[in-house]
Amino acid sequence: MKKIFSILILVSLVNLGILGLAFVAQAQTTTTEGVLNGCTITKTGAALEDCTLNAWCDFDTNPKCGVCCFLQTLYNVTDWIFVILVGLASLYVIIGAMNLLMSAGDPSKVASGRQHIMFAAIGLIIGFLARAIPAIVKLTVGQ
Repeated sequence: MKKIFSILILVSLVNLGILGLAFVAQAQTTTTEGVLNGCTITKTGAALEDCTLNAWCDFDTNPKCGVCCFLQTLYNVTDWIFVILVGLASLYVIIGAMNLLMSAGDPSKVASGRQHIMFAAIGLIIGFLARAIPAIVKLTVGQ
């Protein structure tokens, strides 16, 4: 049972890394010479003073475009982290509840069920912290 959970967590982390790289590639567009020249801002939190929402942000015309594109990518990655962690937390709550229901008074199974539910709560806390990362970065940048 522990091997299955370890494999699921490992596969989830690998997928998370691949999704993160895909979002970085999606948020940044290059010219024909291969030079990075901007991105499209789609997240409201990434649209700073000089960056408009749902518009192309060009590095040549806007000096704050790099920060906007970084925030756009950060929002995309943390959104996916949140979705994946909520899914895993739901799975752990279900497994923990099943362990509690099927324990038949066995203290080790009750402890295992409680432990799964505690891991789910920790995962949700980490997920909510992941949603706060872009706001923290935005505050440190001073925008």
